Order: sequence, then structure tokens, then C-alpha cells
Amino acid sequence: MNLKHATTPRWSTSSFGSPADTSPGELAALGEHLDRCNGQRGALYSLRRAGEAVNEFAAPRMMTTLALLALLLVAIAWLLT
Repeated sequence: MNLKHATTPRWSTSSFGSPADTSPGELAALGEHLDRCNGQRGALYSLRRAGEAVNEFAAPRMMTTLALLALLLVAIAWLLT
């Protein structure tokens, strides 16, 4: 098998000798694109994100959350009697 390997890279960067930073125009275009994409996701996406946020908050505090829930249920039961 004769395999020829390139000794120089076959790609070039988009910075062309300049610092590889994003320009304000590129950031603005990206922000507009993300706003459009997020706007098309709808209400179910927002509801899902809210559920994930609650889960991210409550999961590490599982025992505290259960204790507060039990306290709330006891208080409700006490107020109803």
C-alpha cells in the first residue's frame, strides 16, 4: 500500500494573521439568530425549561425539600381542622 501523507496542513484559519476574536457584527448576528430560534420554540419549551430549573434547584436539596413539603402539608392540615 502506498499512502502519501501531506507534510503541510490542508486547512487555513479564518483569522488570516489577525487575532481570532469575534467582531461586534458577528456577535450581533449571532444574538439575532439565537433570539429568532428561541422565539420559535413555543410555550412547551418554556414550561420544560422552568421544570428543569426547579429540578436543578430541588435535586441537590432533596431532604430539605421533602422536610419543607411535609411541614407545609402539616400546616395546611392544621389550618383546615
